[in-house]
Amino acid sequence: MTAIKHALQRDIFTPNDERLLSIVNVCKAGKKKRNCFLCATVTTERPVQVNVVKVKKSDKGDFYKRQTAWVLRDLAVVDAKDAIKENPEFDLHFEKVYKWVASSIAEKNTFISCIWKLNQRYIRKKIDFINVSSQLLEESVPSGENQNVAGGDEEVVDEYQELNAREEQDIEIMMEGCEYAISNAEAFADKLSRELQVLDGANIHSIMASEKQVNILMKLLDEALKEVDQIEVKLSSYEEMLQSVKEQMDQISESNHLIHLSNTNNLKLLSEIEFLVNHMDLAKGHIKALQEGDLSSSRGIEACTNAADALLQCMSVTLQPGHEMLHAVKQQQQRFSDLREQFARRLASHLNNVFVQQFIELEKGLINRSYYLSVPGHDQSSTLAQHSIELTLPNHHPFHRDLLRYAKLMEWLKNTDYGKYEGLTTNYMDYLSRLYDREIKDFFEVAKIKMTGATKEGKKFATLPRKESAVKQETESLHGSSGKLTGSTSSLNKLSVQSSGNRRSQSSSLLDMGNMSASDLDVADRTKFDKIFEQVLSELEPLCLAEQDFISKFFKLQQHLSIPGTPMSDAEEVDGGTLSRAHNTAGLQSMTSENHMIRQMMIKIFRCVEPELNHLIALGDKIDSFNSLYMLVKMSHHVWTAQNVDPTSFLSTTLGNVLVTVKRNFDKCISNQIKQMEDVKISKKSKVGILPFVAEFEEFAALAESIFRNAERRGDLDKAYLKLIRGVFTNVEKVANESQKTPRDVVMMENFHHIFATLSRLKISCLEAEKKEAKQKYTDHLQSYVIYSLGQPLEKLNHFFEGVEARVAQGVREEEVSYQLAFNKQELRKVIKEYPGKEVKKGLDNLYKKVDKHLCEEENLLQVVWHSMQDEFIRQYKHFEGLIARCYPGSGITMEFTIQDILDYFSSIAQSH
Repeated sequence: MTAIKHALQRDIFTPNDERLLSIVNVCKAGKKKRNCFLCATVTTERPVQVNVVKVKKSDKGDFYKRQTAWVLRDLAVVDAKDAIKENPEFDLHFEKVYKWVASSIAEKNTFISCIWKLNQRYIRKKIDFINVSSQLLEESVPSGENQNVAGGDEEVVDEYQELNAREEQDIEIMMEGCEYAISNAEAFADKLSRELQVLDGANIHSIMASEKQVNILMKLLDEALKEVDQIEVKLSSYEEMLQSVKEQMDQISESNHLIHLSNTNNLKLLSEIEFLVNHMDLAKGHIKALQEGDLSSSRGIEACTNAADALLQCMSVTLQPGHEMLHAVKQQQQRFSDLREQFARRLASHLNNVFVQQFIELEKGLINRSYYLSVPGHDQSSTLAQHSIELTLPNHHPFHRDLLRYAKLMEWLKNTDYGKYEGLTTNYMDYLSRLYDREIKDFFEVAKIKMTGATKEGKKFATLPRKESAVKQETESLHGSSGKLTGSTSSLNKLSVQSSGNRRSQSSSLLDMGNMSASDLDVADRTKFDKIFEQVLSELEPLCLAEQDFISKFFKLQQHLSIPGTPMSDAEEVDGGTLSRAHNTAGLQSMTSENHMIRQMMIKIFRCVEPELNHLIALGDKIDSFNSLYMLVKMSHHVWTAQNVDPTSFLSTTLGNVLVTVKRNFDKCISNQIKQMEDVKISKKSKVGILPFVAEFEEFAALAESIFRNAERRGDLDKAYLKLIRGVFTNVEKVANESQKTPRDVVMMENFHHIFATLSRLKISCLEAEKKEAKQKYTDHLQSYVIYSLGQPLEKLNHFFEGVEARVAQGVREEEVSYQLAFNKQELRKVIKEYPGKEVKKGLDNLYKKVDKHLCEEENLLQVVWHSMQDEFIRQYKHFEGLIARCYPGSGITMEFTIQDILDYFSSIAQSH
């Protein structure tokens, strides 16, 4: 076992900075015997940690490996099975119980003794040792961290123990005091042995000297024991005397207890009676107010409110067990129930009458306001001018103010009789939904008339004049499904933005209406539409918020609650604008949340808001597809504002749904513009110039930038810009490839120059890459056009020098080119003589005229192109001179015109035209 212990210490525990204290060879109880070792170890570093480690041999059997380790502080119980009879079995209780059988009883006892000593020394929480012989559990633990705590194991005592730092220091000091400690170890050992004998003798003398004092102490202890015996005898006599006194006091205490119990019962009975009288008694004034109180005056409402609160307090008193058995309590509860039913019925009837009266008064005002709109054959434009100059919705604040006086009574009704409360809620929704339907539809009717009237005054729809009845038919047709309005692209685009050619054809008739241009009329109409649309949203928003705030305050829908004793709804759905409530016969269920109930009431009351908004949006999109830009910005702002107030409110949800429709119209507007680009056809007989969709993109971008300045939905516009600009680029190249009259480079150069100028002026950040691309395309095609055009005035000279460069490229040395038959000096002189100064100027003049025919006046690029041609011509001239100097050295051949002549030619030609 000692060899195994040394091997385990060396191979397993020393690398982990642990010291092996005890070991036992065990196997699991009740299983196939597979031996392993349980080891008790401590760490060499502080704080000291004590572990129980399970070690077993590897499958090959040539070395040991660490399998499981437990911390000793997690050990709860050590069970040795039998404290009298020797038994090799024992249990260790960690998080679960581990049952072991030791190979020998001695190893088991040694291991348990070591665990007990480690527990006494290191563990604060003491371990329970059961069925363990008291001989194994010593009274003290040896001091010193490096002493062997295993006790009687001789093998452990004899094993080598490493010195700690203090011991090493003491040995070094002792060896420094002896000169021959290292040179003569035997003499040093003899010296230490002699000193040890001297110390042992001193210890024996000290023990013998203290024997007398010990005898004196023992004598004193014997005398103290005798005194204790005498005191115990006296205490026994006192106890007998007190026993008789205790019996008498018990009899007195029992008598007092009965008297106290009787008094206590009387006080409790009086307290219960006072509680019932104080909490279940309703004042006569409150009873009279509940039965006869005036619910139409402010003083009567306040009296009824106080009486209703007092009644509710009386009915909600928490009774003690047994109170409900009293006849007087039952009678009073029945009286309260009758008062509650009577007042709830009277209150519900009065509030219903108030709803009806208020509805009738508001409806009268609505009829007076919309009288002229409902008269058949009446001119609606005059109605608008006479009765609807201000596009406003009626104010319900007085109605709300009158009803809010009953808010506390409504809360009482909600808490006491939910059926009547729900009936009032349904009646209010029915009345208000009909009222708001008429108000909102008339309001939107006026908005549509204003929109169509504004368009007729500005554009007259670019068609023949229509009768006023046609306007009415158009607005009435918009009350159908929004899908029909958006289904046909052709019908919706009748009033959309036309191509620039169509705009120019219409401008003559539009300008007859005043000094305004066609674009000014467009901007004026769109601005007026934007104001009308903003006015519509600005009127709807406070109306919905005010109604929602009133519903929340009046119907007390601010918290989640369930009413006991009232049937609950198991489904509340909105279908076609109606609110249904189904009862569950299986039992009580919890109500829908208060916020959801407010939303459902708002949906029924304002059921026409979303359809009317969709119709108005469809009309605006039909009048001018660019109106979708205004609507997207305005609707996004109002949605953002509504969501900041309450993201789950009816207004936020409704405007969010309408915003989806507006976004679809905006996307459709962008798609239509891209389709118009693809459908553009260019005349084969006239020059191209600036393409219509390029000019339209400029108009769209300028309009969009003015509309979307500081808008919340700027990202949607940036995405649209990217789609449009890619469509413009693609279709410019397509038209340039198909152009027959105008060179491709001219089409690309002019249009991309226009695009670059537009993007530079508007400074659209998301199109910076496209701006650079447009500039690059403009520059490339300008250079290509210049090079191609300059090849025509000096065609033969260009061909000659191209041949010279080809020979050099093939490997002919430059000074040997003149020996080529086709490129000798005579041929060069012959070609140069064909281009005297007059011929060159004549060719450039013809080139100027040709370039003038190719370029359009709108972009004004003629001087730019002419200056680029001058630079390119001079570059070619210098290149030709360089080739002559290198390939025909000493020939004295030069061009018949100079660079100054070229500058004069270009300048005079530009001035003459």
